[in-house]
Amino acid sequence: MIYSIRGELVEKEPTRAVVEAAGVGYELLIPLSTYERLPKTGAQVKLLTFHSVREDDELLFGFASAAEKDLFAKLTAVGGVGPKMAIAILSGGSVGELCLAIAGGNAKRISSIKGVGKKTAEKILIELKDKVNAIAALSSTQRAAGRDGAAPILRDAILALSALGFGEETANKMVSEAIAGNPEAQDTETIVRLALARK
Repeated sequence: MIYSIRGELVEKEPTRAVVEAAGVGYELLIPLSTYERLPKTGAQVKLLTFHSVREDDELLFGFASAAEKDLFAKLTAVGGVGPKMAIAILSGGSVGELCLAIAGGNAKRISSIKGVGKKTAEKILIELKDKVNAIAALSSTQRAAGRDGAAPILRDAILALSALGFGEETANKMVSEAIAGNPEAQDTETIVRLALARK
């Protein structure tokens, strides 16, 4: 198993990169999120990898972060989602945004990605809803929007809803949906009010 590769970035395109290491050029298929983080060609780069070997095909996939690789692995574990579709899904949004859609049960958001049908989107939600952490997804989305310290606020909102009698999974989903519909919400009280209003 090839875990990672470090070397000179020889070529880069939105869907692929070529890294030369020890005189060998490795072609890697990459999501857009990784492409956006690549340095200029000629610079040194390190990418985490996933080596896919099948009877008729052998492909190497590259990722700029462990979160991308982790979500890729989870997506490919879903029946009917191959490595190429998983890369297409990762190219359809940030890891935080995609996890937020999965945690919030937003099939419409997942099926809006080119090549992902409604049935596949629903299957992804069913199989991964318990495997993505809503708080971590929401926190990373909030950090990306420049709002550090979001995790305690989100956790407090979920605890408040739990205290009102909602189960943890239901509270997670309610907060996910409230934030997805109102990303500007920045305090516990507002998030709880928005979550309750959606019920």
